[in-house]
Amino acid sequence: MTVEVGAKTEGKVTGITNFGAFVDLGEGQSGMVHISEVADGYVKDIHDVLSIGDTVKVLVLGDKDNKIALSIKQASDKPKPKYHSHRQHDRNDRKPKQHKPESFDDMMSGFMKESEERLSTIKKNTEGKRGGRGGRRS
Repeated sequence: MTVEVGAKTEGKVTGITNFGAFVDLGEGQSGMVHISEVADGYVKDIHDVLSIGDTVKVLVLGDKDNKIALSIKQASDKPKPKYHSHRQHDRNDRKPKQHKPESFDDMMSGFMKESEERLSTIKKNTEGKRGGRGGRRS
C-alpha cells in the first residue's frame, strides 16, 4: 500500500534528529516530520515533544523520490483560526500606511542629515571636557 498525499495515518517514531523525526508508517515505508511540523508552537528541542517509540498521527504532505514528508501539527483535528489576533487586525478604523518608495538619493540625503545632527549633538556634549579619569578640576 502506498501512502497518498493528504492522507492521515498513524505511525511509530523510529528515530529523532535535531531537525526532525523519522516515522515508520508500516509495510516498509517511513517518512520524516520536520521539526517545524511537530507542534503548533516553537519547538527548540524535539526531545521535549517526541520520544522514540511514540505512536503519532500524521498527515502526508508530499512524496518525492521515495521521501515522504509528514506533519503532526496538520494532522490534528483542531479547527484552524480564521484570522490572527494581532492588534493590527482588531483596529478596523485604521488603514495601513502607504509607504512611498524613496529614491536612493533621497534616502542618502536623509541619512546624511540625521548623521550630521547626531554628530553635532555628540560634539556639544563632549566639548570642553578633557580626557582622563576623575572629575572636573577648578
